[in-house]
Amino acid sequence: MPSLTRLPAFPLITNDPYFSIWCNTDLPTQGDTRHWAGERKRLTGKVTIDGVSYRFLGLGDEPAMETTDITVTPTSTRYTYQAAGVSLTLSFTAPLDLTDLDLMSTPITFIDFSLKTTDGNAHKASLEFIMHDDICYDGLTRPVISGMAYPLGQLKIAYMAQKKQNILCHTGDHITIDWGYAYFAADEGITYETLGDHSGLAARADFDLGCDCRSFHLLTGYDDVVSINYFGFLAPAWYARNGKTITEALLDFAARREEILARCAAIDEEITFAAKRVAGDDYAFILSAAYRQTIAAHKLIADRDGKAVFLSKEDDSNGCIGTADVSYPSIPLYLMKNAELVRGMCRPILKFAHMPCWEFDFAPHDVGRYPYATGQRYAIKPQHEVRHGEVYPPLYLYPAGCDLYDFRYQMPVEECGNMLVMMAAAWRADGDTSLFAENMDLMEKWVKYLEEYGEDPGEQLCTDDFAGHMARNINLSAKAISGIASFALIKKALGDDAAHDVYMQKARKMAESWLNRAQAGDHTALTFDGNGWSQKYNLVWDLLFDLHLLPDSFYAQENAYYLTKMNTYGLPLDSRADYTKSDWIAWCAAMAPSREGCMALLAPMAKYLKETESRVAFSDWYNTVTGKYQAFINRTVQGGLFMPLLREMWKK
Repeated sequence: MPSLTRLPAFPLITNDPYFSIWCNTDLPTQGDTRHWAGERKRLTGKVTIDGVSYRFLGLGDEPAMETTDITVTPTSTRYTYQAAGVSLTLSFTAPLDLTDLDLMSTPITFIDFSLKTTDGNAHKASLEFIMHDDICYDGLTRPVISGMAYPLGQLKIAYMAQKKQNILCHTGDHITIDWGYAYFAADEGITYETLGDHSGLAARADFDLGCDCRSFHLLTGYDDVVSINYFGFLAPAWYARNGKTITEALLDFAARREEILARCAAIDEEITFAAKRVAGDDYAFILSAAYRQTIAAHKLIADRDGKAVFLSKEDDSNGCIGTADVSYPSIPLYLMKNAELVRGMCRPILKFAHMPCWEFDFAPHDVGRYPYATGQRYAIKPQHEVRHGEVYPPLYLYPAGCDLYDFRYQMPVEECGNMLVMMAAAWRADGDTSLFAENMDLMEKWVKYLEEYGEDPGEQLCTDDFAGHMARNINLSAKAISGIASFALIKKALGDDAAHDVYMQKARKMAESWLNRAQAGDHTALTFDGNGWSQKYNLVWDLLFDLHLLPDSFYAQENAYYLTKMNTYGLPLDSRADYTKSDWIAWCAAMAPSREGCMALLAPMAKYLKETESRVAFSDWYNTVTGKYQAFINRTVQGGLFMPLLREMWKK
């Protein structure tokens, strides 16, 4: 019986925002593989059985093999096919082990093939798998491409690249890489060759199939040479921070293949088992769809001091890099596995906030536009804007008084709360206080801002900025409460119990006032004037930090009310529209007083993944009635879907 997992898009190669290839059709032979942004990045494959050729990936003239199974786990996508008495299995595995930053940051994917007979007869088979040269350039105009194949140790290596390299030549959102070197590596059968009017890396193997299973193992990688301009420091990927080359990495991965794949299998088992225990099969399915996406929408580098900097890209939004309110929703997964990555999200914001050009007493929104972390891009005034594709100047070098940013389009309460919560949560996860002392001046300024403006916020944007400005936002006020309580925990971590008590009392007093003013009968309202309703996802930290700022009855009331507002594909974000945010649904699910309440909020999201007409990587902003995505593709915020698991972990 065929078992065909259905996703809006299947992750194949997922290493970083540029080296990212997806299949956005139900079957792998129904269309070209593409970058998450939609640009064609072709992987094609065919197998010839007793002289007759069949396609198993991409488009072509040959008939398609029958796809008999599709399985997606957190680290792997596996296809199984059948044709002419032969079964083929194709697996893409991304070794994204968050506990091993060198492994996680190396842009290499395992691609494994196995063939066996299914009719009891012997067969001759030959396999061909090609990565086309459109992986190496952006846009539709093909530049001059060259490449070569050569032996290296026990491997055969082949690469391809543009002849004219222009490193870090652009910034933007729907842009793919336009520099660097694509690689194949295997024991044999690897070539670089011209393919009509284009070229590609080809892997080929011949098999005499009897009663045994035959396999072919391929590595593919991408050397971007320089990954990020980090405030003037041209940083390679983390794995290369001490000079390791992509070819050394390919040799290393080939030698450690069985060990690394075993680690991936252990990750798959751990996440799947835990998700099923917390909220059932639907939740395990959701996390399998989200895991690779959230990690690979980041880039990990080392700063000049060798410290980890984990930079998100706002995919399908505005291309911003290192956005605080994109990091904040993503952190549950990273708090579970490696809180140093959460500190790595905080470091760029903290660094920029200390610079003279940032003249505000609240936290910045971002630190640039990918791959340039050279100063906040969001809310920049028109005279300083640059067009899509162009590179911003080094804004971080500007002195005070240059009037770079428009205050109206900032997110003051939002970002102050985000930064304080993230820093406290990272400490809660592993006890590391290293960021606190050197940034206390900023944190004291930000908590003061929350005290002054957070209790009943004026008209300003929050992270859900697509909904526009809103005054007296109750959920934004909840973030201020969480931020002040987080600062109290930071003081406690530093041994200042007196300051902890002062700030925790301030948070408790604000929470008491908040609850009295937010109540609207059997739920809390959208704004403090009593209108509407909204998801109160920012209060999840009350439960995770075990603060008891609000009574258990509040969370039971909210969960019960949410369940009365459900649509086919989930709980709307608030009363203004039918769209939702998947990450915030998961945060509300983590606040549910029972497993059943948690499952009820998550199940429609799984239904969305299985039924949506929108063929894009897991969108976090979609319509709960139609099941169509609004915007936002391949974003890091899906790390937030792990919040119910994080709460379960921290309970223990």
